[in-house]
Amino acid sequence: MSAIPRRPVGSSGFALPELGFGAAALGNLYAAIDDAQAAATLEAALAAGLRYVDTAPHYGRGLSERRVGDGLRGVDDVIVSTKVGRLMAPDATITDDRERDGFHTAMPFRMAYDYSHDGILRSHEHSLQRLGLARVDLLFVHDIGRVTHGAADAQYRAQLVEGGGLKALERLRDEGAIRGFGLGVNEVDVCLELMEEARFDVILLAGRYTLLEQAPLDRFFPACAAAGTALIVGGPYNSGILATGSAAAAIPRYNYAPAPQGVLDRVRALEAVAARHGVSLAAAALAFVLAHPQVASVIPGLANPEQVADTIRLYHAPIPQDFWNELRHAGLVRPDAPLPGVS
Repeated sequence: MSAIPRRPVGSSGFALPELGFGAAALGNLYAAIDDAQAAATLEAALAAGLRYVDTAPHYGRGLSERRVGDGLRGVDDVIVSTKVGRLMAPDATITDDRERDGFHTAMPFRMAYDYSHDGILRSHEHSLQRLGLARVDLLFVHDIGRVTHGAADAQYRAQLVEGGGLKALERLRDEGAIRGFGLGVNEVDVCLELMEEARFDVILLAGRYTLLEQAPLDRFFPACAAAGTALIVGGPYNSGILATGSAAAAIPRYNYAPAPQGVLDRVRALEAVAARHGVSLAAAALAFVLAHPQVASVIPGLANPEQVADTIRLYHAPIPQDFWNELRHAGLVRPDAPLPGVS
């Protein structure tokens, strides 16, 4: 299998594979998978040439990190990122794997937000222990912002800025414990606001720059270019609908919820263009985000070896320029959105 091309990560001095592995499913997102399936998925990903894996303490309250570490231990050429902002405390009352916060896991921990200086350092250390790895390459401040925290956002933002959370991340980067840091969020406004407080090497933005959404082109992408901050795109299928399509047997998901009618209508319009050109909409979703020069990597979520194989096939799928031209002409992508092979 040929190597996945790499793209530079801001001014950090290293590069990321442009296609990576989002490991939320290894924490039993939406549905439980067993350890054997998780191990087989990681093994298939490594065999396919994927060399970047992103996880988080939140993904199954530590389960994803444990499984990622078990699959990567002893493999020395894989870039790993995880997240900070949530600490896990033992909770003996959790004894079953019913759904909690979207994850089906019996890991006996409860979550507490902590974006303070000490909380960031503890989160980093705890992640290393769960992973069983000596280091991670990137740390992302997870789910800071008003969409997640509502009225409590000011409190958590203060922990990060005045309480030394950003300083802890700068310390870890300056000491060489990590290669870089940034934010891992689903909203743009908090990125623009916090970019005034720290120099981020990279920002992981999930679901906000896709074939369905291009608002970050207005202010966010230019701000990242000016700051030398690279982008990782998570959720390239908008929680699934750009992969499953509008007529999936299960209810199509958009932004972690059932897709509203307006989104379904737009996906159907995209599907009609794709059908005329013999193009997979999921393949177009991957190629679209990678066409932007500010994007260093895209990390679709992978839950089994079949999804790994499908993702590699989609990544390599040829897409005719006439498809992109028709999307532009039909107003289904913004006029200023870079498109593969189209000036």
